Amino acid sequence: MLSRRSILRGLGAAALAATPVSRAGAAAITPVDLRGSIDAPAAGLLPGAEDDQSRRFARMLKQAAGANRPLFLPPGNYRISNIDLPDNARIIGVPGASRIVYTGNGHLFAANGAAHVSLTGIVIDGANRWLGDYAGALVHLRSVGDVVIEDCEIAGSRKNAVLLERCGGRIGRSRLTGAGDAAIHAIESSGLSITGNTVADCGNGGILVHRWTKGEDNTMVSGNRISHIAAKNGGTGQNGNGINIFRADGVMVSGNHVSDCAFSAIRSNAGSNVQIVQNQCLRSGETAIYSEFGFEGAIVSANMIDDAANGILIVNFNEGGRLASVAGNVIRNLKTTGPYAHDGAGFGFGIAVEADTSVTGNVIENAPKWGMSLGWGPYLRNIVATGNIIRRAPVGIAVSVVEGAGTALISDNILQETPDGGVVGFRWNDRATDELALSGANGFSHLTVERNRL
Repeated sequence: MLSRRSILRGLGAAALAATPVSRAGAAAITPVDLRGSIDAPAAGLLPGAEDDQSRRFARMLKQAAGANRPLFLPPGNYRISNIDLPDNARIIGVPGASRIVYTGNGHLFAANGAAHVSLTGIVIDGANRWLGDYAGALVHLRSVGDVVIEDCEIAGSRKNAVLLERCGGRIGRSRLTGAGDAAIHAIESSGLSITGNTVADCGNGGILVHRWTKGEDNTMVSGNRISHIAAKNGGTGQNGNGINIFRADGVMVSGNHVSDCAFSAIRSNAGSNVQIVQNQCLRSGETAIYSEFGFEGAIVSANMIDDAANGILIVNFNEGGRLASVAGNVIRNLKTTGPYAHDGAGFGFGIAVEADTSVTGNVIENAPKWGMSLGWGPYLRNIVATGNIIRRAPVGIAVSVVEGAGTALISDNILQETPDGGVVGFRWNDRATDELALSGANGFSHLTVERNRL
């Protein structure tokens, strides 16, 4: 009678007998092609060749796209330039091993008007070589309905690493480093997702979500790790930001880790209905989180900010910036120095807001100027500051008492170690009142100050 153990022993012996054995007695390894793809070496594109293989690469890519099949690149270097990606172009490699090296003859990858373009598992090395004036990035795509860039490494671009104009799709799980300008610059997007990427050591920006005209964009920027973003082109905020939103409405920025940016970790300029939530913002050279200029609607909540010139600014009511909720953020260890000479309020604020904004449940510690700034001159309207904790700031809450300033409610805050006052009225930068937390803001009908604990 056969036992279960004897049957298994017999199957194992049969498998060994069927396995080809090399002369050294070890089992041979048989390479397996990616099913359904066109294999580059089999079609004459050789990894490691020293000559420029652009023509062969373009011919094979066109053939693969026409057959609706991917082009598979085995490990090795492929030296190419001036590749125009056709519709349905799909390039697949072995992550970290299939390496495309730009030879510097104009542009690397470009597409215009395609329905679908996909780059997966490839390394793109720009080698800091020249890009033509018409090329904005190593990967420059225009009007592509569905872009997929996943598990890629893109490094050494003289300009942007990736530039998308009027595209949708996703960029995910990729590493983009050493770009002269920005890692990802997306303009006039349609439902784009930028998730799970590592961005580092870029000259002027990390992830940029911009529009030529203000409107719905709905891009999602989540779970990215961004670090060491410089501002080589200078300015007062247009460069040097980890994540930058400009004129793009409906953008969500969540769960990102952003550190060591010359200006802001996250900066939204004229972006309405923006959500900036649960981000880690460390060592920002200027304001860690900004919502400014011509926006309506912003939620800034549950962010951790450590080491910045300013914490969170929701400002520019004079330009239409209004309507926000700032809740549950932790802000600490700010400084009075920034990347330029400030001719206005300066640096050293925990939170500054101006119009139609609720500020609740935040914790601010070690703000060298004011823990909180409510209004700027006459630009104050409908502010609620309640339930916040402010520690170790010369002034806990500074509120505008300039003629024309609107309503503010300041209540139920804990203000500790604020030697120059818990709640104080200011005319721009000049102190105009004694402690208001004790007097209840008598004489200032636009203010309600009550139940604050000094």
